[in-house]
Amino acid sequence: MINDTSMIIDNLESVKFRAAQRADLNFIAELESAPENAVFIQPWSIQKHELSLSNPDIRYFIIEAVPDDSPVGYIILAGLCSPHDSLELTRIVISRKGGGYGTAAFRLLKKWAFENVSANRLWLDVKTHNERAIYLYKKMGFTLEGTLRDCIKSGDTYESLHIMSLLRSEYD
Repeated sequence: MINDTSMIIDNLESVKFRAAQRADLNFIAELESAPENAVFIQPWSIQKHELSLSNPDIRYFIIEAVPDDSPVGYIILAGLCSPHDSLELTRIVISRKGGGYGTAAFRLLKKWAFENVSANRLWLDVKTHNERAIYLYKKMGFTLEGTLRDCIKSGDTYESLHIMSLLRSEYD
């Protein structure tokens, strides 16, 4: 079980994390519903985010640019109470794409997951057509484990998800 859920307020390159608050939910919802993001995720309602924000098994981080502290994205992690030491990256959304914020956020996230909360596994799912994200995840050391074929209904069509993960032994 991952029992140290303390935040890391550390600068790596161009970003830092802070715990998300209820006041951040409008920023999160707007970022999710932006057309360039909504095609890659399933946006949640504010009410679902409110419930998730208060769940001890889930952690929200706001990604802030250094040094001006402006929000450039957010992360949602699940599995903090898992007895299997496996964290799920439920969501990462970056508002300023192409500026290196996603790469910097991933470096900080890996450090937090493996050094601060002693996770053994960090995993995620990603839509198979999200090539930009898949490229980033591979660059960050994630391994493709498999594909959940046609598992999400999107309008009249179905979409598939890749499952990817990074193990502590691969991080070290």
